[in-house]
Amino acid sequence: MLGGLGNIAGLMKQAKEMQGKMADMQRELEAKRFEAESGGGVVKAIVDGKGTLVDIKIAPEAVEDVELLEDLIKGAVSVAGKKAQEGAKEQLSAMTGGMNIPGLSDLLGG
Repeated sequence: MLGGLGNIAGLMKQAKEMQGKMADMQRELEAKRFEAESGGGVVKAIVDGKGTLVDIKIAPEAVEDVELLEDLIKGAVSVAGKKAQEGAKEQLSAMTGGMNIPGLSDLLGG
């Protein structure tokens, strides 16, 4: 009977360790930057590891056509966000040894 309690205690310890690793990973992701360009570099979007837009650069010549500029911005932000998602998945996979743990990626916003 005590063996069962030992297993529970071990699982609780592992869960606490995983929780600490997840918190560390979230901090690391917030510090990472992913960038993408559109329009041949006319628009550059930079997002953090969680996909939040942190900076955008627009070349002066892009301002002449507002509709095109809007499309270029959306494109650059979209690609940068996808890069951030891929980076988060890679980091999560490295942390879990490639194991797919249901719901774990939700903690990263992925």
